[in-house]
Amino acid sequence: MNRSTMLLLMLWMSFFTESVQAKMTVINDVLGRKVEVDLPAQKVVLGFYAEDYMAIGTETAFDKVVGISRDTWKTWRPANWSLYTNYRPSLKDIPDVGEVEAQTFSIEKVISLKPNVILLADWQYKSLGTDISRLTNANIPIVVVDYNAQTLDRHIKSTKIIGQLTGQNERARKIADEYKLAIENTLQRIKEANLVKPRTYVEYGNKGPGKFSFTYGKNMWGAVVTMLGGNNIATPFVEWWGTMSPEQVLASNPEVIFLSGTESGVKGDAMAMGQGIDRKLAESRLKGFTKRASWEQMPAIKNQRVYGIYHGAARTILGAPMVRFIAKSMYPNLFEDINPEQEYLDFYKQYLPVTPTGTFTAQVAK
Repeated sequence: MNRSTMLLLMLWMSFFTESVQAKMTVINDVLGRKVEVDLPAQKVVLGFYAEDYMAIGTETAFDKVVGISRDTWKTWRPANWSLYTNYRPSLKDIPDVGEVEAQTFSIEKVISLKPNVILLADWQYKSLGTDISRLTNANIPIVVVDYNAQTLDRHIKSTKIIGQLTGQNERARKIADEYKLAIENTLQRIKEANLVKPRTYVEYGNKGPGKFSFTYGKNMWGAVVTMLGGNNIATPFVEWWGTMSPEQVLASNPEVIFLSGTESGVKGDAMAMGQGIDRKLAESRLKGFTKRASWEQMPAIKNQRVYGIYHGAARTILGAPMVRFIAKSMYPNLFEDINPEQEYLDFYKQYLPVTPTGTFTAQVAK
């Protein structure tokens, strides 16, 4: 066999191998859109849900990530970002495509990376509006997933979609089944107990006690409270997310209060939760919120039913333990046998390459 013939044979074999590895498949995303993608995806731009992508697709899935919305990880959860980049420094080298909410997302940057798919959260897809057409005109398939809705259906669908994209269908099914079992068992206990719905308030404590910040109606923590049979006091005032006035909160007289926070809260007097956060600091910050004007008259304060929760553990397949923490806080006698924070850490041991340390759930010290 001469050299030219051998070279042609090698090129043909290379083409054949790639064609076997990458197969055009139709994905039905969470919006019911049918999207044709070469699978497993070889060049991915990741808009959100980085930990989910790694947990489901394994660490090797990030070998195929050519672009990322870095602020949704580094800025929103800085200590978590450091945890991963200390373990895998190459994450820092993935090109940043900007962030949708901050209006820095660059369509031009995405197109320049020549991905064969871009994975967006539902809220990102909708926020980009007409810019979406620029991506589709560039023949870049867009697949939409959604953990923000905090519904069992979308969590399961999103997990299986990521499994398809990364070629980890069996792993995705296992993770999805475990999530489904945890949620359904939690809901079953509540249903069988048939208890009175506790009036519940959740607030993102990023602005500290001095200024009321976001609460949630139909999505995020609000959706979790409703799913668990709670009476979410924000429902009459906030459709998706927004603020309630101090007067509205007081008049609603909540029996259970949750303040969520991230590692960024370590600055100032904001609620601090998450990677690297000392439990005493988290409890101290939580106590600060109970000192708000007239809050001492509310049942939640009188009965010390004020809880801190890690905001980074919402909108993720890692979130079943946080759902169970909320359930345990709302119905303490039903869930004495579970340790949600340990369950959260156990997920990392099983599915992720890093080991977080810090405070992910908290309660006002009794």
